Formats: sequence, structure tokens, C-alpha cells
Amino acid sequence: MDTVVETPLALKRRARKINKALAELYPYAHAELDFRNPFELLVATVLSAQTTDVLVNQVTKILFARYPDAGSMAEAEIAELEAILQPTGFFRAKAKNVLALSTRLVDEFDGEVPGRLEDLVTLPGVGRKTANVVLGNAFGVPGITVDTHFARLARRFGWTTSEDPVKIEFDVAELFEPKDWTMLSHRVVFHGRRVCHARRPACGACAVANWCPSYGEGEKDPVKAAKLLKYELAPGNEALLAKLLGETHRAAEIRMESQRRPA
Repeated sequence: MDTVVETPLALKRRARKINKALAELYPYAHAELDFRNPFELLVATVLSAQTTDVLVNQVTKILFARYPDAGSMAEAEIAELEAILQPTGFFRAKAKNVLALSTRLVDEFDGEVPGRLEDLVTLPGVGRKTANVVLGNAFGVPGITVDTHFARLARRFGWTTSEDPVKIEFDVAELFEPKDWTMLSHRVVFHGRRVCHARRPACGACAVANWCPSYGEGEKDPVKAAKLLKYELAPGNEALLAKLLGETHRAAEIRMESQRRPA
């Protein structure tokens, strides 16, 4: 049987149908790192490597209370930074990067986070992924954020065949208007965390199954698949989901409240 080759136009149309469906599923999609300004987002994103956003948010609450800006953090003792960052893993390297990037911001950018990708990627510990997170969410500059979830789903959706984050970013950028890049990144990452898991994707409970060439790699039975859903989509979290859908403008705040442990 001959394999049907998807034309570039057909690929673009299918990709945009997936984005539309994800937009309807996650109208509350947002950056899951907590931040109040570009500096906080930059540091939080650097700290998010090889750990969870929930853990980073717990640590940065302590970190920014003590070192609220680049000037104060540039003067921090490395041992104190390491002690605060220890829960995030790889804390020695992260402390070194955070100290170095803060010093660079003070020395070369008057303590302010630059709003250009070419400047951001010169900072210690900052690559294109981190730069695009900061540009898209702190400066409103469109960018595609290729983390492990985005890369996995981009390949499953057939948007790319590459393993290289930069190539993935460029391949996906060809399929969408720049104005959609930042929110697309949030939606795809949300879907990767909640439905399209690395090991057991919940194919039978997936809103984009009709347009996914990888449908069937995971659990196809709708009942069994529903049990694999996580976070607000997980069974038992109907009230949280309803709140997020009803107050999308407060999504980050609602998520933070839901993750607080009872005192």
C-alpha cells in the first residue's frame, strides 16, 4: 500500500486545526512559572531545568524575597544561593549561573533584562528556549519555546522530525503566524503535561486525536485513557477545571492556590 505524502499546505492546515482545538481545550493556558517582572521570569526559567515548575515556584518565593533584583543577587554569597537552590537539583551550577547572569545584567545592561534574543543568549545559562520564554511572556515578543514536552509533541504531531531544539523551533515557526507562537507554546506544553505523556499518552481522551498521526501509541480506550489524565483534567478535579474555565484571567492565581499545601 502506498504511503500518502502530506503536502506542506496540508501539514500547515492540520497543524492549525490542532492549535485551534488546543486553544478551545486550554483557554486558560499560561506560563506556569510564577513571576512579577522580566528578571524573576529569567531566573525562574534558568532554575527550571531538570525539575518541576511547582518546585521552582516554591524556591523562587524564598529567593526573590531575599534577592529581588539583579543588583542584590549579583552581590549574593554563592553558598547562600546554593542553600536556597538545593531543592531544584544541579544547584551548584544553577547558583553559579544565576550569580553570573545577575552580574552581567548589572555590568552590561544597567541591571535590566534586555528585550532582544541576541542579547539574552549571551547571558550565562540562557539559551534560545529561556530567551523565548522571557521574550514571549515578559516582553510580548512572539517566540516558540521548545522544552521536552513541546519537542515530543511536535514530533508526534508530525510538525518536525528533528531532535534538535533549534531546528524544531524553526520547523514549527513555518506552520504558524508569529502572533500565535507564544500561546501555541503554552498550549502544547499544557497538553504534553496533562494528556500526551512521554510513556503512556492518553490517546483515547485526546482532543486532537483526529489530526494526530501518532494516535494509537498510547491508551486508546476512552475510559482507561481518562484515568491517565493529570492536573485539572484528572478525575476528581472537576471543580478546579470549572474554576479555570470560568475565570481564565485568574488561571495562574487559581493554579497557585490549588497547589498550596494545607497548613
